[in-house]
Formats: sequence, C-alpha cells, structure tokens
Amino acid sequence: MSLFATTIAGSLPKPAWLAEPNKLWPAWRPAGAALDDAKRDATLLALKLQEDCGIDVVTDGEQSRQHFVHGFLEFVDGIDFARKVEMGIRADRYKAMVPTVTDVLRLKSRVHAREAQVARAHTKRKLKFTLPGPMTIVDTVADAHYGDRVKMAMAFADLLNTEARALEADGVDVIQFDEPAFNVYMRDVEGWGIEALHRAIAGLTCTTAVHICYGYGIKANIDWKATLGSEWRQYEQIFPALAKSRIGQVSVECRNSRVPSELLKLLEGKDIQVGVIDVASEKIETPDEVAGVIGEGSDHRRHQLRHGTDALGHRVRKAGGARQGRRARAPAIRLARGLFALCCLAATTCRTHNLLCRNRSELLTTLTEESAIAAAAMTGESRMPKNG
Repeated sequence: MSLFATTIAGSLPKPAWLAEPNKLWPAWRPAGAALDDAKRDATLLALKLQEDCGIDVVTDGEQSRQHFVHGFLEFVDGIDFARKVEMGIRADRYKAMVPTVTDVLRLKSRVHAREAQVARAHTKRKLKFTLPGPMTIVDTVADAHYGDRVKMAMAFADLLNTEARALEADGVDVIQFDEPAFNVYMRDVEGWGIEALHRAIAGLTCTTAVHICYGYGIKANIDWKATLGSEWRQYEQIFPALAKSRIGQVSVECRNSRVPSELLKLLEGKDIQVGVIDVASEKIETPDEVAGVIGEGSDHRRHQLRHGTDALGHRVRKAGGARQGRRARAPAIRLARGLFALCCLAATTCRTHNLLCRNRSELLTTLTEESAIAAAAMTGESRMPKNG
C-alpha cells in the first residue's frame, strides 16, 4: 500500500454504449441479457482504468446502477416505482420525481452480488463497495406507509445491513455508505442518522466508511453553494459525533469545497478520505494543486489520510478529457513517481473520458494493451455525461 492510499468516491462515468450520456438519470442503452453483459464489461473497464492510474482501493465504478440510491431501491419490496411524486430533495434544494414507499420494506433478493463478485474476481487490489446511507435514502423517496422518517430510516438500515454482510462475504474490503444528506440535516445526524448507520454496519468486520459531500455539480447545487460564503463550516456540527461513532473512515470533499482544513481535527481517531479531485469541474488539477490539498489535510491530522475524489465520484463530471489530455498525462506520471505516490488520480478523469467514448469492442480489446491505455489521454473527442 502506498504512503498515502488512494481511492475514488465510488462512481465513474458510464460508457455511451451502456447508458444514455449527458444525463444524471441515464436510460440504459441495451436490454435484457445484453444489458447484463454490458454492465459486466463496463465494470471490468472501470477496474482496469483505476489500476492503470495506480488507485490502491478500487471500486466497481457503480456501472450497474442507474442512480446511487435507486440502484438499491430497485431490489426492495414495498416501494412502488409506478407511483412517483415530485418531492423536494435535500431540504428542497431541488425537485425530483421519486418512488413511494407503500408497504413494509423487504429485500427481494441480493442487490449487488453480481457486480461485487465480478469485481472481486478481476482485481487483486483492495475493493471498496458503496451503498446509499439510510438518511439519504429517506430523503430520496416518498412515504405513504411508515409515517415516521426515523422509523423508515431504521427499516432501510436493516436492509442495508443484510446486503452489507453479504458483500463482506463476497470479499469486499471496504463498505462505504454515501450520506450527502448529512450536511443538510445536521441535528438529525446526531439525533438518529449515526444510529441508523450503526444499524447498517452491525456485525461487519471489514472496514466501514461514510461519505459526506455537498452534492453533484448540477445547477441547483452550484447555486446553493454560492450562498454558503467563503467558509463552509456545516461539518463543524457533525464531525464530533462522527468521531465518536463506530464508522471506521470518513470521506470528505476538500478540493474547492471551502471546508476549512482545520475542521479535520474534529475527526480525531478516524481514517479520513480526503477528496483532492473536484468532480464538479472540467479542469484537470495540477500536481501542485493536488499536493496542496494533501498538505493542508496533513497539517491538521496525525492519523491516516487517504485520498480520493470529491462528491459522489466522476459520474456527472463534464467532458474535458480531450482538451486537458496533454496536461493530465504529464502530471499523472510525475505524481505517480513523486513523494506522495498517490496522485495519478489527476489523470483518472482524462483517461476515463477518452476511453469510455470509444467503440465497446475496441475497448474490450485494448484492456490489456498498455500502450493504447497510455495514449488514450492524448486522443479522441470526449463525449462523457455533462451535469444534468
């Protein structure tokens, strides 16, 4: 493992042959058995890209999920997807059409067995798998059954725990719960949000993590962030409670988030995943910029730092790989050989953008051709999803 271990928040852009581009909620392109095969191929590609970039703890890139929350909900009985209603998300920051909970929640079957097992079989590196957190789930569905937000969250936590235990049995090393709602409902985090996470991780022996962030680079989030001022101190309210929790790691966006780095001191005793790549921007970070974020985090922490991407990964980062390819390739080489031995993440987006827009059959052929992989950041026109 590197001096500073690297990972990504979780997601990567989906290839255009797998899902509709330029959409936050993309429609699948194939159907039936062909869709299953395409998801598998995209998962293998995501693993290869991360390994080529020197990532220490890889993920499946969430290639089999249309949405980070609904990818789980599709396997839950008691939710009516035909009964969608418009609801305010993240304290009415933006509106979305969401399914309705109409009955007692139960898992239909395993949720992520196939992609977890495929990923585990095709990488020797540590494997992280992401699940939506209970608080974020209840903030993304309508309730016509429980009549109590906390009760419904605990019900989801129990389902998440069942799947998390199975993922651990599949060989997953790190299970991360994504909780962007944690920076919206700060009082509830301490009141019941962490308790729900504890139910979700009950009985696990693998590493556990929670990812918190200020959301995707969509217009509603960008407009909201513009109202937060020069320092974003929301985490000051929840970090002490997270420090006392049984969660092993806390993933925090730090690149361009205006979160004062000294707040990391409030997470004493936790491993911290420091987000050093801004996924809401087309700009490829320079080595100095990435190292600067690492340095700020290190100044305020005596415990283990890990480094990854901000927000929920690269899923909705705008295209920019072709324009930035020449700049990204050299920083990736320098960073990979540098003192920190971690930040070839700077090239992850560029390489991903160019590779994923190629013909699918060509991609599968070039997975083992290192020269083609290395050259990908220098060629082609990117057509990756824009914010939607």
